[in-house]
Amino acid sequence: MKQTDIRALRNEYAKHSLDQTEVQENPINQFMIWFQEAVDTEVMEPNAMNLATVDSDGKPHSRIMLLKGVEENTFKFYTNYGSDKGHQISSNENVSLCFFWIELERQVRIEGVAQKLPREESEAYFKSRPHMSQVGAHASSQSEEVKSRELLDQKFEKLINQFEEGKVPIPENWGGFKVIPNYIEFWQGRPSRLHDRIVYQKIDDNWLIKRLSP
Repeated sequence: MKQTDIRALRNEYAKHSLDQTEVQENPINQFMIWFQEAVDTEVMEPNAMNLATVDSDGKPHSRIMLLKGVEENTFKFYTNYGSDKGHQISSNENVSLCFFWIELERQVRIEGVAQKLPREESEAYFKSRPHMSQVGAHASSQSEEVKSRELLDQKFEKLINQFEEGKVPIPENWGGFKVIPNYIEFWQGRPSRLHDRIVYQKIDDNWLIKRLSP
């Protein structure tokens, strides 16, 4: 098998530019403009984001999640509270989100604190999920060891027979988080690796906007 020269892999970014005079005063509004452009461009999974957390020993962890709402100036997602990420957020509420829309040569980094959503909000979202996804939430003890795929599938099939469609209760240890941002960076790829980086930093109740060197 031919080995790819990783060092030689590169692309020149030149589709768009970004300047402080062009952005919204509120970073959430700017995010929604970029997000809608990602949707309109038919980016695959435009709401896919990397969620980074830190455990009680200071060790970082990251994984891809799906954004499920931008409301009241917060970013929302849902998970099993008993998962690794759930335990890590419980011990350290500081998290980071990162969106990468390669088709637009754009990246958005968000830093902030994560807080659990009210139970009724998590229940409302759970009811909106497809039936199989609801059952899957019961079948998976997220982050815990499972002896085989067959055992997982057997548990899932048993639960499908147990729960009628429209009557699946929300698991006790399942729900949402909202990330309250205090730092948001909009990154636009540019030629010669001289990328545009516009940052919003929360100072008291105001957003300070500045440009960073690439």
